[in-house]
Amino acid sequence: MAQVLVVEDEEDIAFPLVRTLEREGYDVTWLESGRKALAHLVLESPDIMILDLGLPDMDGLDVCRAAREGGFDGGIMIVTARAGELDRVVGLDFGADDYLAKPFGLAELQARVRALLRRSQSGRGEEASTTTETASGLRIDNDARRVTMDKTEVALTAKEFDVLALLAASHGKVVSREQLMSEVWDENWFGSTKTLDVTIGRLRNKLEEAGAKDRVVAIRGVGFRLESET
Repeated sequence: MAQVLVVEDEEDIAFPLVRTLEREGYDVTWLESGRKALAHLVLESPDIMILDLGLPDMDGLDVCRAAREGGFDGGIMIVTARAGELDRVVGLDFGADDYLAKPFGLAELQARVRALLRRSQSGRGEEASTTTETASGLRIDNDARRVTMDKTEVALTAKEFDVLALLAASHGKVVSREQLMSEVWDENWFGSTKTLDVTIGRLRNKLEEAGAKDRVVAIRGVGFRLESET
């Protein structure tokens, strides 16, 4: 049973959301503050966290960032009244996988949760049973969903891992934006493809910080390619 953490301080929003998710068969925990959510993540590892930004004790963006820095690699979906494009980009840059503006329909939220859970809980078909290693020594273990460089683990979110695994499986070849969005997010993805660019940006930074010689190269108007420096 998938575990979902709902972090929302307004009961009139949280109650129907929790009830809807429970009817979908999820194990749902509801918390009303950011600090409680972070304490919960120390003890539990939910598959997805649905996170409001306007919390009473701390900004939801800080919760998102702290969760990622603390090693949480499950899906994070931000739900908030901050609907501007800049707000969305900042949320994704802080480590969120999806961003849904209030007010939203429960049917749309359910669809997004299902798509995010599919990617957070599983690999991708045959690729999930293989290990890929680049010429520079970057190792992608699809079974364990771990990435290592010189035996040091590179901490990636679920989406970052899926993007890297897909690019590594076609190393040196261009993977189109459409294929990345379809396979890593969902073929019926509702949002802007800007989420892909933000995820690619985070992935590049983490690979560089880990000392990897692999680069994610943008091919203008087409997609991205993973290259290893020689």
